[in-house]
Amino acid sequence: MSGKNWKANSCEKLGPTKVTVKIPAWMPHPKDSGDTILAHEILAERASSMGAAAERVEKALKTLHASAPDAEDQPALQKSAADAVWSYFVQRELCGFRRHDDVIRDLGIPKSVLNRLGAR
Repeated sequence: MSGKNWKANSCEKLGPTKVTVKIPAWMPHPKDSGDTILAHEILAERASSMGAAAERVEKALKTLHASAPDAEDQPALQKSAADAVWSYFVQRELCGFRRHDDVIRDLGIPKSVLNRLGAR
């Protein structure tokens, strides 16, 4: 092509092309300090950890709901679910989410599990 711009699917000659590249929002700006980059990394890790905690809650609740209400392992399943919920709530609070009403409703956390939460 020898320095000329050509349209991809035809032989029509194009003028000079200008391309602008915008740095994605998730990528730290080159002028950002090391502290800012570290803060972004910590924030990403907190979000990832909170997502993993939510998955543990969903798994524990699914196991609890699959069990018969009068099964012998019901107390152990409730304790396991309560531990997962407590850990999730702590992680949410570390990320700045202080209210858990929406999560309790959305995940369908039963009162029997919520009653097992408390000071540890």
